[in-house]
Amino acid sequence: MLSSFKSLSKRQLISYIIPLAILIALFSLPGWGSAYIVMLVRLMCLYIVLGQMWNLLAGYAGLVSLGQQMYIGLGAYTVAVAAENFGIPFIPALVLGGIVSMLVSIGLSYLLLRMKGMYFSIATWIFAEAMVLFLSRMDYLGKGQGLFIVSARQISSHTHYYYAAALIVITIVAVVAVLRSKLGLGLFAIRDDDNASATSGVPQFRSKLYCMMISSFVTGVCGGVFYMSMVWVQPIAAFSINWTVAAVFIVVIGGIGTIMGPVIGGIIYVFLSQYLASLSQIGSLNMVILGVIAVAVILLAPNGVVGTLERKSGFEILSSRRRLPPL
Repeated sequence: MLSSFKSLSKRQLISYIIPLAILIALFSLPGWGSAYIVMLVRLMCLYIVLGQMWNLLAGYAGLVSLGQQMYIGLGAYTVAVAAENFGIPFIPALVLGGIVSMLVSIGLSYLLLRMKGMYFSIATWIFAEAMVLFLSRMDYLGKGQGLFIVSARQISSHTHYYYAAALIVITIVAVVAVLRSKLGLGLFAIRDDDNASATSGVPQFRSKLYCMMISSFVTGVCGGVFYMSMVWVQPIAAFSINWTVAAVFIVVIGGIGTIMGPVIGGIIYVFLSQYLASLSQIGSLNMVILGVIAVAVILLAPNGVVGTLERKSGFEILSSRRRLPPL
């Protein structure tokens, strides 16, 4: 083990040290950070998870979804119903929220995965809009008023934070593992050349289906964690397309097709959103300003912040490529 440690290059050591330092800071933050900083980092964690899942679809599988808000809403409502109506503890309820989201994505995949390009994107958005119209008419779910998650008030802000922190760590580890597996190789092939991957024997439908299942499950859990802290889930907010707009912004700013891109993009997005929300003169123009920033980044740095830096430096903190064993 010592010899393998000595054989590591300086860049490899840095790529291990930086994530470890971030991990220590992340889980120790409630002990030394202010309540506002803890809240801010919790939001960053959840938006990074959202961005990672959209990036998994669009950046690695070429599936540009405009309906990720559907899984946010499904996860949130499942947690609310499971916790309030059936008394299920929150961790199993969160997992159940992810499972419900995943099952819906499996059902829709048999229609959605027959479409490509903008047809797939538009169809995902249409299904998400149909879902909010359906749920907002159900008496059991409070119609348009939504549901209160009363039992979530008993959970401390630090516990909410640790849920978000654990979720982001699990998500990034899962994304790295998926991209370095045979499934990841198949997704790369599909993204780069759909027709060539089919002739090479890549199981296209199955690969895309697995990708959608992973993305919907984690996004559903993310929605459940977010609305647990809000204590109230309402269809117009939980199923808002602003969730997908945020995911697209995060990935475009950070760098599509990179693992660290959504991390940097999520941090930038939360900082900008909080700052613009504090400016009373901005009003409801914050989304317009964020859109202008995204367009500027696309024109000046098409690969995003992380993508541009990685191309220029040749250094990646977290790489989706498999590492060859030393000779």
